[in-house]
Amino acid sequence: MGHQGLGAALVVSATSAMLLLSSGVAQAGSSPNVVGQKYSDATSAISGAGLHPVVSTVVGDQKAWPDCLVANQTDRTVPPPENSSGSATNEVLVSLNCYSAAASAKAPGYSAASPEARAIAAAAKSASSSG
Repeated sequence: MGHQGLGAALVVSATSAMLLLSSGVAQAGSSPNVVGQKYSDATSAISGAGLHPVVSTVVGDQKAWPDCLVANQTDRTVPPPENSSGSATNEVLVSLNCYSAAASAKAPGYSAASPEARAIAAAAKSASSSG
């Protein structure tokens, strides 16, 4: 095989490798935005859109999952198993925040910059000023 034949074989091999590597997990279509919602409400919205909710990460442990807030979401399409007649599964990966209070120097919790912590701080300030 000459230099041209070897070069063509390498290009075909590289192209095949790229196609093989990129055929993994594809992205699903658009899902409802559930960031900031309770997980129980988010699962209803996701399921109602014909997608499958999947918890990918959890921080905090003070709340049960249905009461946790969705901090992030990512759409994903999982291809069916090879050599099967199955169909792809459209999923929404969610990250849950299960803290029950704002973070302090002594305890973990919501970030002070988050809407949840600001609401907690405002409620505490309102309670202290009214009492």
